[in-house]
Amino acid sequence: MHAARNETHPHTDLLDGDNWGDSVLRIHFTAADLGRVSVARAVDPLWEMVFSRVRLDERDRRVEFEPWVRRLRRGDDTAAVRSGRRILRALSPVGPYFPDFLTPPEGAHGLRPGVAAVRATPRARLRRELGLLGRRSGLPTWASRLAAGDRALLTELGDALTAYHRAAIDPFTGVIEAAVEADRARRARAALDGGVDGLLHSLRPMMRWQPPVLHVSYRVDRDLHLGGRGLRLVPSFFSRRTPVAYADPSLVPVVTYPIDHHGSWRHRDDRDRALAPVLGTTRAAVLAAVGTGATTTELSARLGTSPSSMSRHTRALREAGIITSDRDGPSVRHTVTALGDALLHG
Repeated sequence: MHAARNETHPHTDLLDGDNWGDSVLRIHFTAADLGRVSVARAVDPLWEMVFSRVRLDERDRRVEFEPWVRRLRRGDDTAAVRSGRRILRALSPVGPYFPDFLTPPEGAHGLRPGVAAVRATPRARLRRELGLLGRRSGLPTWASRLAAGDRALLTELGDALTAYHRAAIDPFTGVIEAAVEADRARRARAALDGGVDGLLHSLRPMMRWQPPVLHVSYRVDRDLHLGGRGLRLVPSFFSRRTPVAYADPSLVPVVTYPIDHHGSWRHRDDRDRALAPVLGTTRAAVLAAVGTGATTTELSARLGTSPSSMSRHTRALREAGIITSDRDGPSVRHTVTALGDALLHG
């Protein structure tokens, strides 16, 4: 079960500022765990689908999500959004629990591995987790087939999730990546200045680090002992205020947390228009795509161009002092310089 998802669900256990609730998720670190804390380089597509569905349904939706909602309503894939939204609403309703199988750890490697893991969920796990969900909220009639491990239905579920992601998440990859890059830069600065302590302290007010315990405000008291496995922090674009963790303590320790993206829709469009006349449209896009670091291959994939063409653009940016390039094994990793950062954010 998701760690209280041991909160009352990603969007019902909401806190602002330093107003802490009576219940807390306490994450206990050992010395080994402190050396195994990482921040994911991208959002997890499965978690983002769950959180985005909540954003679509909530009555007090924040203004920063309105451009996304308006674009979805004007899009060509409204049927895919409606279908995915209906399924996600049934399997992740408002309440203290939704099944872990919807957000498998394989999602860290991308949409395709994540969806494949959902489709391959063992029958016993489906029965157990959907049984827990059924005791807390009503389930549609087809959920009994899913709980029985109906492979055809699992395939349909995977197809619906893929179609929803293609319609509701994929078109906004640029905005999401830019917001994640800004958050990772903030975490990186905190880690450079203060090590792991600095990184964990930078998560206030969402989480409070009192060594050796990280306190996360929840509505259900719970203790999670990492036991040397470390902790993976996953930034989320569509989450709000409250971090979320797996409820099953045997799963890879993961905490998703909401990132700040106020004004990101407008800022990215304005920035790209301003940089294009100076650098050229393609090189402005390359600079934005470098973010907190990327290889030539990664940049080629992000921008849909050949590695040889990308090498020419990165060479020009490097010679202008806008990025640096360093050998990283068989790859070359590019990083934005202070000048490049000023161009992006100045």
